[in-house]
Amino acid sequence: MKAWRVHANGEPREVMRLEEVPDPQPGPGQLLLRVRAANVNFPDALLCRGHYQVRPPLPFTPGVEICGEVLAAGDGAAGEVGARVLAQPPLPDGGFAELAVVDAATVRPAPEALDDAEAAALHIGYQTGWFGLHRRARLQAGETLLVHAAAGGVGSAAVQLGKAAGAQVIGVVGGADKARTARELGCDLVLDRRSDDLVAAVKEATGGRGADVVYDPVGGDAYAKSVKCIAFEGRIVVVGFAGGSIPSPALNHALVKNYAILGLHWGLYNTKDPAAVDACHEELTKLAAQGVIKPLIGGRVPLAEAAEAVQRVADGTSVGRLVVVPGAEATR
Repeated sequence: MKAWRVHANGEPREVMRLEEVPDPQPGPGQLLLRVRAANVNFPDALLCRGHYQVRPPLPFTPGVEICGEVLAAGDGAAGEVGARVLAQPPLPDGGFAELAVVDAATVRPAPEALDDAEAAALHIGYQTGWFGLHRRARLQAGETLLVHAAAGGVGSAAVQLGKAAGAQVIGVVGGADKARTARELGCDLVLDRRSDDLVAAVKEATGGRGADVVYDPVGGDAYAKSVKCIAFEGRIVVVGFAGGSIPSPALNHALVKNYAILGLHWGLYNTKDPAAVDACHEELTKLAAQGVIKPLIGGRVPLAEAAEAVQRVADGTSVGRLVVVPGAEATR
């Protein structure tokens, strides 16, 4: 089969190579999947650079999230051949390939309401958003939610989930094109970080109160401005540092303004509370069936263009999700 492999750390377009490798075979408790679509996540770029918290042995295949079709089951593995499922292929053998092997116990049914690319983009981003907004921040209907990078893959999921929860959503983006996308997603107010005074605009939109919940996958300057417009008893959910700079919170500021800083490492729920992950998937499937959530797909690319897609996500130039579709013949 064909698979992308990383032999040395560096920029994705420079270190990812499309190679012919032996077809994988499912072992006990495993399923062999045909990759129908593989979502590109920011961690894929970090993995290429060697900056992720997990560093798989070289060479490895990136791609941490797929929609696949069950082709075969290993001994003792429960799985119906032909079933469409969501899976997270364990590294070092990720999903930017034609085939993938996964643990049968970790797969989940792909929502019927979503196509392959949309389904591939559901699990990590929307689970992160749901746990961040509901488990960590306890977002309530009528509250104001401020979402950074609102037109990106992670941010767009938070926007949709915030609207579904009955929140007033303010989206922060960079540029006119992304502003249009954020409005189409349903943001009640869109701010361009390049031209708008974010702090003043948030305070004006909330009658001086500020944002009740901030969803921050960016860090750096985004975090610095968030603490200046956070409401009394507000909650800042720290999701990641796509901006490249990790802020150092002033705890005295959190004390005097009476707000909470909440970390979210969604992956921990897979080991600490897997039942909650299953329950969340059921809820997301229902919301997808109702048309309340639908992953924003900024592009579907063939397998041959996966390295360039990962680079675009790394550079922050993509809108929504870029998804690798091995059966695709040309960029759409």
